[in-house]
Amino acid sequence: MFKKLAKIKYLPNNYQILKDGDHVICAVSGKKILLENLTYWNVDLQEAYFSYVEASQKRENKQ
Repeated sequence: MFKKLAKIKYLPNNYQILKDGDHVICAVSGKKILLENLTYWNVDLQEAYFSYVEASQKRENKQ
């Protein structure tokens, strides 16, 4: 299912694929995220999150 890690540049409303692949890794949980399911990321930190739960955890821990 997961074959190759992609390298992504996260933009405010989209992302740019810098290196082809089919998934990225969640910065909080370490879970693999298929690019087709990638919805949550942080532009400033250039990190992806598996879901709103991980994105919220990251935001809460940052404060």
